Amino acid sequence: MTKNPSDPQALLPLPPVTFHILAAVADGDRHGYAIIQDVAARTGGQLKIQAGTLYRSIQRMLEQGLVAESPAEDEERRRYYHITPFGRAVAQAEARRLARMVKLARAAGFVPGGA
Repeated sequence: MTKNPSDPQALLPLPPVTFHILAAVADGDRHGYAIIQDVAARTGGQLKIQAGTLYRSIQRMLEQGLVAESPAEDEERRRYYHITPFGRAVAQAEARRLARMVKLARAAGFVPGGA
């Protein structure tokens, strides 16, 4: 069975790095180093993306239509990345999938039932 590439479900489950990058660019354009810093801050330093991992992931995400790039006005070489409408739909689908996983984990007694 071939999955429809325009269906957000076709890309699930997302690699964790991809989900974190989408979260980093969800509310505005960011360049690579700012994405690395944002992910580290959002995860309390638990996830530190290396530059090579970041740019390989971004290249794949550009090909999948999850993010788009635009040149910086102030620096010719710097590129900024932003989430696309499709990328937002995929991130939302992944968040719903993760919420269901947590619900199942709670039901199985793997995590406390509190907030």
